[in-house]
Amino acid sequence: MSELVLGLLATLAYGAVGTILMALGFVLVDLATPGKLRELIWVQGNRNASVLLASGLLGVGVIVTTAIITSDSDLVTGLMSTVVFGLAGLALMSIAFVLLDLATPGKLGEILARPEPHPAVWVSAAVHVAVSAIIAAAIT
Repeated sequence: MSELVLGLLATLAYGAVGTILMALGFVLVDLATPGKLRELIWVQGNRNASVLLASGLLGVGVIVTTAIITSDSDLVTGLMSTVVFGLAGLALMSIAFVLLDLATPGKLGEILARPEPHPAVWVSAAVHVAVSAIIAAAIT
């Protein structure tokens, strides 16, 4: 029974860390796009902002999942590595967004906040997913 309780506590701890990292990812995407992300997605139904946020959250999920799978049975070390790799992933995804913005015409955040669908959102989303896959591969 104690294994079950320890497993449940570990699950809750990893879930909390993953949720906090995804919340931080939300904040970073919100900073990258003009206006409030909540307004853009849930009130205006902006597909560009939705795809960008979804790709960032999926990226964080990939990194957190990989960190959990590869962690040893030591919960504290596993949680620490999940936090470290999650933060590294968020930082690298943000840097990649800035580099993509510098390499393309216009302001990427403004383009992605437009109400009409724009192909740049798919490129930005691919960057998020690619960076998270690279980090996941580096973890293993």
